[in-house]
Amino acid sequence: MKRTLLLFVLSLFSYQTSAEVVKIYGLINVSAQSSDEGEGRFSQLKSNNSRFGLKGDYALEGDLSLVYQLEWGVNVSDSSSSNVTARNQFIGLKGNFGEVRLGRHDTALKMSQGKIDLYNDFEGDLTLLWGSEIRSNNSVSYFSPSYNGFSAQVTYILEDSVDAQDGVSVGLFYGDNNLKDSTWYLGAAFDADVAGYDSMRLNAQTKIGNIKLGAMFQQQEYIATQDKRDGWLVSASYPYKKLEFKVQYQTMEDDDAISAGIDYKAGKNTSLFVWYTTANFERPTPDENHLGLGIKHTF
Repeated sequence: MKRTLLLFVLSLFSYQTSAEVVKIYGLINVSAQSSDEGEGRFSQLKSNNSRFGLKGDYALEGDLSLVYQLEWGVNVSDSSSSNVTARNQFIGLKGNFGEVRLGRHDTALKMSQGKIDLYNDFEGDLTLLWGSEIRSNNSVSYFSPSYNGFSAQVTYILEDSVDAQDGVSVGLFYGDNNLKDSTWYLGAAFDADVAGYDSMRLNAQTKIGNIKLGAMFQQQEYIATQDKRDGWLVSASYPYKKLEFKVQYQTMEDDDAISAGIDYKAGKNTSLFVWYTTANFERPTPDENHLGLGIKHTF
């Protein structure tokens, strides 16, 4: 089945008509790591959410367009049955009203982080300490048009069975999360009964000269036990010639983690990197630390 899928995807490289263009894209991100997760140090080769996908935008009658995306994660360091996994996959409609997507998609709360998490895809990803980073199945997402820099996302998650509960994730955003069209990015979002959590997140990022500064606050409650926790994340990055220096600190109650690293831009779409992450957990969870050196290429 995987061979058939691969042949299908490769055939799309040459697929183009006057009516529709299919874009193929991807990321290959691999690091050699030395890790200690409480039971001694070991080495490993890690595929850091490497992925590939295809997406399209097809004009319909009037002002409507059909939009779709099919994306898969690929573990390039492992040949197990989980080598290929599903990521965002949806079909939808776009028009003057905004955009509606049906399928599997990141919730509004997950999307609200923008580019603040500098170690997304690595061991220092904010999921190291935080919950509520959900890519939801059976979801319908609405994305509003932008009005004076403001936009919104609503994700409704269908219950899918008699005994389950439906969920909703709502986000309100301001500015450009790439900080190219604006000097500020702001986001506020909440989840209600999403993957067992009620959560709220506030996000802010700005650019002062070449320095990017970001901050996030999250409050999450595990509904089954009513365990409520608060956490913070702050990040900073500074580019110098072909280098980019990055540091990030995160907490969740008594747990905390810090990550620091350097990226080297070796080409237009290729970077070399080194980073270190250490996490201190409230007992009985053991502390852990990771040192990684790797290469990343986008296409």
